[in-house]
Amino acid sequence: MTSPAPESAAQTGATAYPRRATLLVTSTLAALAMIGPFTIDTIFPGFEAIGRDFDADTAALQQITSIYLLSFAVMSIFHGPLSDALGRKPVMIGGLIGYVVASVACALAPTLGFLLAARVAQGLFAGAATIVSRAVIRDLFSGAEAQRLMARVMMIFAIAPAIAPVIGGEILRFGPWHWIFWFVAAYGIGAAVLTAVVLPETQPQERRTPLRVGAVVGSLWQVARSGRFERLAFSSAFVFAAYFLYVVSAPIVVVDLLGKGEQDFWMLFVPMIGGMVTGSLLTNRFAGRVDSNRMVDLTMAGLLAAAALNVLLCAVAPTLPWAVLGPAAMGIAIGVAFPVQQLAMLDLFPEARGAAASMASFAALVFNALLAGVISPLVTGSLLTAALTSALFAALGAGLWLWHRRALKLD
Repeated sequence: MTSPAPESAAQTGATAYPRRATLLVTSTLAALAMIGPFTIDTIFPGFEAIGRDFDADTAALQQITSIYLLSFAVMSIFHGPLSDALGRKPVMIGGLIGYVVASVACALAPTLGFLLAARVAQGLFAGAATIVSRAVIRDLFSGAEAQRLMARVMMIFAIAPAIAPVIGGEILRFGPWHWIFWFVAAYGIGAAVLTAVVLPETQPQERRTPLRVGAVVGSLWQVARSGRFERLAFSSAFVFAAYFLYVVSAPIVVVDLLGKGEQDFWMLFVPMIGGMVTGSLLTNRFAGRVDSNRMVDLTMAGLLAAAALNVLLCAVAPTLPWAVLGPAAMGIAIGVAFPVQQLAMLDLFPEARGAAASMASFAALVFNALLAGVISPLVTGSLLTAALTSALFAALGAGLWLWHRRALKLD
């Protein structure tokens, strides 16, 4: 992994920007990052009602999540290179407008097939703001300040999966499930306004790449063929999957395995998000004080310990509160590792950060789509099988990180 850019080179795209992120900029970037969790998790409490309206079983309802993630993943390849060529703000704002239109289509869906098609459209547009905002962070800052900002964004972002299903459940108290999609459409409008007003353009004209198919494909191929990038990307994807399995499986875990109701998703999400917020706070505090690679080394050991604890608790006490302690502990590891690994991938390609952000997201999202649509229904027959699968992902992610670290020493 290349060394982080020096502090003097931090503001590559907005030279007049302050050396530290303002609260408003941090909140705007976090709002963009929260689009994904809101799009996925807010509708979870409405699954039962959707199933009744469209006569759909659990496996069919899981596709509402997986098809969104898959389309998000496919389009994620292009958002970053487009922002390298056209600028960050036009791509983010254009994507948000498309996302709002797709959300309205979801709200008006007369059939399950129409709803799934609208979810595809949501996924195609949602990634523009979410993915490109990571490149904006690295455009504005480097080193410890970039790590702190990424951790702060992650900390606020982490709250979304906890509050999104609660919001969805409360909306269902007053109206049908369609109202949930009207809510996310309104959220998209608010995010677009904040992006237009608050964020600077961090990809000035002189740094933009040609908008040609060859140039776009070339930048993506440059990133994809890097062994360092591949190890980091797959390590990050598997580490996050150990935690994200519980997010995409929440309707099964909460309702089927724990026997709770539409307003009880907080019982799973609050401990998990509490863990992630704690991890993000630790990253923010130790940025610039502790070597980032060493920080992730310790985190991987903690992740494996948390995954083992989760298996043990689900084997001997598969009930609340014990069933959520393991995922909560894994959330701490995610909060520490994710910001460091994401910045490390962006730093490998300072002239093509958009492409690097896209490919990093693509690797995780393709796997997450499979996780939601294929793996989750197969491994959530019990809390123990879910815990064992989560532990396998944690081991794969930690192993790839160890490989990456050893490769660095040999370079």
